[in-house]
Amino acid sequence: MNDFMPRAVQPLLEQHLQVMPVVVVTGARQTGKSTLVQRLAPGPRRFTSLDDLDAFDAAERDPDSLLGGPEPVTLDEIQRAPDLLRAIKRHVDNDRAPGRFLLTGSANLALMARVSESLAGRASYLTLWPMTRREQLGLGQTGVWEDLLSAPESAWQDVVAGQTPFPEDWRAAARRGAFPDPAVHIDTDAKRSIWFDGYIQTYLERDLATLSSVASLVDFRRLVRAACLRIGQVVNQTEMGRDVSIPQPTVHRYLNLLETSYLLVRLPAYAVNRTKRLIKSPKLYWCDTGLALRIAATDPTPAHLENLILSDLLAWRDARADPAEIAYWRTTSGDEVDFVVEAGGALLPIEVKATANPRLRDTVRLRSFRREYPEQARAGLLLHDGDTVEWLAPEVLAVPWWRLV
Repeated sequence: MNDFMPRAVQPLLEQHLQVMPVVVVTGARQTGKSTLVQRLAPGPRRFTSLDDLDAFDAAERDPDSLLGGPEPVTLDEIQRAPDLLRAIKRHVDNDRAPGRFLLTGSANLALMARVSESLAGRASYLTLWPMTRREQLGLGQTGVWEDLLSAPESAWQDVVAGQTPFPEDWRAAARRGAFPDPAVHIDTDAKRSIWFDGYIQTYLERDLATLSSVASLVDFRRLVRAACLRIGQVVNQTEMGRDVSIPQPTVHRYLNLLETSYLLVRLPAYAVNRTKRLIKSPKLYWCDTGLALRIAATDPTPAHLENLILSDLLAWRDARADPAEIAYWRTTSGDEVDFVVEAGGALLPIEVKATANPRLRDTVRLRSFRREYPEQARAGLLLHDGDTVEWLAPEVLAVPWWRLV
């Protein structure tokens, strides 16, 4: 039976394969990369997974046996043999046919210290995040952010009304997470917990050994749990290190490892000056709420609803051809907006409230943002846990989160 579920990034992947000789699909382990590239790569391709010991040995001893031949090649889990990139570069320099190599990796190749050769000018990169809610429903879509950005504010209620609603308790969605296996193929929280435990063990024992040496798995586990307990908070590495008795430089290295393997998401602070975005403290989120809840051993909190929205926004951002950025906004006086989407020269501020009855007072921060950026800012979105779609203020539309995501 064909149980393949379409992914929102599919059209962009097909476009890249028509242009670039090397296309790299990265993302956390078990997000569906292997399934995606096997089902969607056009034409006959030779598929090889470097998880296979024979293929891994060939990559080390005789890379040309994997890369040569007339047909295009798909290599799965390229981070297992990063030195193979040098051989790929050599082959591409001899034959720059579009789609020549399609690579997948469970670590961010741009951040891997072991990648010594650049594929600049030869490769394009795509990210596959865990499944959005609409992908889990078989629609192959992200939320309706694109429709809202392209429509005038006066039409926003019509955009929302035109969507098929998929009401759901956000707590259930947070516990389920978005990895394909637990989200789609496993039907109870108890069974999902077993899957998440196996995922954690695989990551600790296998992927970390590939990426970097970790002096103490006990310290690393403690740091991972501390990160999961700080979802939605500004990262303070010194404070985090003090809480878990780990030196700040080690905290810095461990957080980089988590980000490299796509488990951790550091959301930058919005500033007009793009350089300042790099030096301001980011907020911390997780790639999958189900995994984060299992690690932290806690119940869902409003921060996990924020994380659900951010996960959909990241999948939308990385499935569109035109660039977009997502950040949070905070002022020295304490005003804060959960998410700011920057696309097409416009700013879309989004506030998330885990309440079924949003009030005018909940719009204060969105209106402050609009006053700060009157020329670029669109109307604000207040996503809540209720059922009503209404303008709480002339410039703030309140919408149930499940109508957009």
